[in-house]
Amino acid sequence: MISYIRGELAAVEENKAIVDVGGIGYGVFMSNQALAMLPQPGNEVKIYTYFSVREDAMQLFGFLTRDDLEIFRLVIGVSGIGPKGGLNILSAMSPDELRFAVMSGDAKAISAAPGIGKKTAEKLIVELKDKINIEDMLNRAAHGEEAGFQEQHPAEEGIQAEAVQALVALGYGSTESMKAVKKASPDCVTVEELLKEALKYLF
Repeated sequence: MISYIRGELAAVEENKAIVDVGGIGYGVFMSNQALAMLPQPGNEVKIYTYFSVREDAMQLFGFLTRDDLEIFRLVIGVSGIGPKGGLNILSAMSPDELRFAVMSGDAKAISAAPGIGKKTAEKLIVELKDKINIEDMLNRAAHGEEAGFQEQHPAEEGIQAEAVQALVALGYGSTESMKAVKKASPDCVTVEELLKEALKYLF
């Protein structure tokens, strides 16, 4: 199994990156979002990979973070969604946006991905809902695994989870509640303060 490849980015094509490793050019299929974040050709890159082996093809699918790879593995674990389908979903939305959609039951957002119908999106939600939760997302953010997050303490993660639950209880959707809490000021030290800040993003 190939866990990752590190080498010089030789070129970026329509749906894949070509990485030169020791004089061998590896074609790595990547989402549109990931391709857009790659540096200019000639720079060194490290890409986490999923090696797909079928009777008619052997393909590498690449991701910029372990978190992206993790959500990809969850998605292709759903029957009816193959590696290319999983990549289409991650081209249409970020891993966190996908988690928001799963937790809020937003099949419409997921089915916007090419080749993913409403029934497949609903099936994905049912199968992944128990594998994704608010605390996991906040914990990833606290440890800097998603771009744009500052390091947090467990107590801060706890008040964020409580704030999201409170907003949902007030009638706001799970997706918009989580996004609002993540945007709120990092200086908030109580659930009440965090709720006041988060509500500013909901009006």
